[in-house]
Amino acid sequence: MKRFHVHVAVENIADNVRFYSTLFGHAPTVHQPDYAKWMLDDPRINFAISQRTLTGKPGINHLGLQTDTDAELEEIHTRISDGTAQVMSETGVDCCYAKSDKYWTKDPQGIAWESFRSLDTVQHYYGDAADAQATGASLLNKSVDSACGTGCCEPSAAVAAEKKGSGYCA
Repeated sequence: MKRFHVHVAVENIADNVRFYSTLFGHAPTVHQPDYAKWMLDDPRINFAISQRTLTGKPGINHLGLQTDTDAELEEIHTRISDGTAQVMSETGVDCCYAKSDKYWTKDPQGIAWESFRSLDTVQHYYGDAADAQATGASLLNKSVDSACGTGCCEPSAAVAAEKKGSGYCA
């Protein structure tokens, strides 16, 4: 079964955890100093917030669909690949305290859409622990275009380089 995903960039994680916990009637499923996620069944949504403002301002970072199986992920990939949008794939990516396989695209307005299947949890927001510490600060406050290639909440640098000129990454 698929789950709708919304990731919102916020200015203050504590204020937003209080607000969304009250709104949803539940504490976050995952709560880190820079990130929180609610896995809700009613409505069926993966709602995440992070203090990393990749868009340069608070608000929608990206939308997506989370799947439970590889077959569901491939079904979404087939649909978006048959459309007019560019699609980028990633496997085994560490992002948002999870390891996932992903497909990225953008809608006609330029909003990033992520379809993904979480494979495992990890103890860091981005990359391996050493990489996360070395690059974490550089991920803060980047625009979507300059963030393309960071590997978290946008396709990784390797995928972006492979697709350079595809229309996905500027």
